[in-house]
Amino acid sequence: MAKELLKLSNISKTFPGVKALNGINFTLNEGEVHCICGENGAGKSTLIKIISGAYQPDEGGTIFFEGEQVKLDPFFAMERGIQTIYQEHTIFGPLSITENIFVGMEITKRGIMQKDAMRAKTVEVLEFLRSGLDPDELAENLSSGEQKIVEFAKALVFDRKVIILDEPTASFSVTEIDNLLGLVKKIKERGIGIIYISHHLDEVFKVADRITVLRDGQHIHTCAASETCEPQLIRDMVGRDATAFYSREFYSPGEVVLKVENLSGNGVRNVSFELRRGEILGFSGMVGSGRSELMTLLFGGAQKLGGKVLVMGKEVNIKSPMSAIRNKLCYITEDRQHTGLFLIHTIARNTVIANLQNIRGAVLYPKEELRIGNEYVHKLGTKARDAETVVGNLSGGNQQKVVLAKWFNTEGEIYIFDEPTRGIDVGAKQEIYYTMMDLLRQGKAIIMVSSDMPEVISMSDRVIVMKEGTMVGELPREDLSEENVLEYSIGGSKI
Repeated sequence: MAKELLKLSNISKTFPGVKALNGINFTLNEGEVHCICGENGAGKSTLIKIISGAYQPDEGGTIFFEGEQVKLDPFFAMERGIQTIYQEHTIFGPLSITENIFVGMEITKRGIMQKDAMRAKTVEVLEFLRSGLDPDELAENLSSGEQKIVEFAKALVFDRKVIILDEPTASFSVTEIDNLLGLVKKIKERGIGIIYISHHLDEVFKVADRITVLRDGQHIHTCAASETCEPQLIRDMVGRDATAFYSREFYSPGEVVLKVENLSGNGVRNVSFELRRGEILGFSGMVGSGRSELMTLLFGGAQKLGGKVLVMGKEVNIKSPMSAIRNKLCYITEDRQHTGLFLIHTIARNTVIANLQNIRGAVLYPKEELRIGNEYVHKLGTKARDAETVVGNLSGGNQQKVVLAKWFNTEGEIYIFDEPTRGIDVGAKQEIYYTMMDLLRQGKAIIMVSSDMPEVISMSDRVIVMKEGTMVGELPREDLSEENVLEYSIGGSKI
């Protein structure tokens, strides 16, 4: 029987207003690949940050490593042999493969770096991985898949006992994916326990010994990979009726206000769609699918490499956010604190900033700025003394209202909502939905990008699903279900 390396018992994690994990139990054995599956927001990232020591669990939860109860922090976790390999590479381009493996942990003798010893260990582990890489090659010359091999090699050189792989094949080619999955199988033969997180269920079933499903921070199911199948796994991941969470009125869509033809750029390829007045067009897909990249491209935040964009039937060349605003586009970004607001400024200043593009001379007097700010504080029910309040002092939900005020003040026609309710409480979510409905009643048109599956299903007239920078499917309202959206997201195009 395989030795138990890691055991988590009754692990919970609470952030302000959010229970990210609730009473999770999880084990990992020697020489095992244990896959963790779940939708965006299920709690996967929080769980691996607890295992890697980046987060501390709430009181009452316990962690055992090799049978000993431990309290993990990043240094202690690494010292005990736990290493996380994240989706984003942690590689220094100007350094060689050997230097990348030993950076910060160089082999020294009497204060002198032992370059030959480090190179020899690098050669040994690269040969074990059958990579054919030159230990002296600069990392900047390597492909994405080859850089991932270097990160594997680093874990093996330092005899890690647990390796956590977080979406390791994002943006990989088919060949690179196959190579990496082969490495995972080879590494587990050394007795290393591997925690594998992926949205790609075909990968999961190729490498998993056991599978754990998380949903809304809850442990749903753990079983041997041989005891389940992809349709059942999707049902376990979904497990709820979207209509229990959200509801809205639907209107007959009007004229086409935005037409996109074969748009390419910013990692997006040949995307085409139409948006009509009075409708919400949802965009879904897994993290890294290209949804936000498409919205940035539409709004002039990235260079267009091909295709056409027509607004109100007229072809436009949107080269910057300023030209997007002139063409009646509004963009409520995913990261309101970094790209949506100036946190050190007042509600009033944030409210008027986007519309300066439409004001002659781009100058607004302080009294008028304050009047407009207070008008939107009242309209949107923003919880603040007045528009002179500094935005950084507001709650997440009220900050989102200031973002909305900023764009309402431009009198735009096309609204792009990128993750509109991320990080805000249920009450604030409902207010955002009411605001969106009011825009539709005014004849505006909305594009909504969301990782909240019930939100996408219940709020959208249609949903476009993206994967790897392309459109892989479009679902009309009568065909909208979480299972259908996930099948496109995971399996790719069925059209």
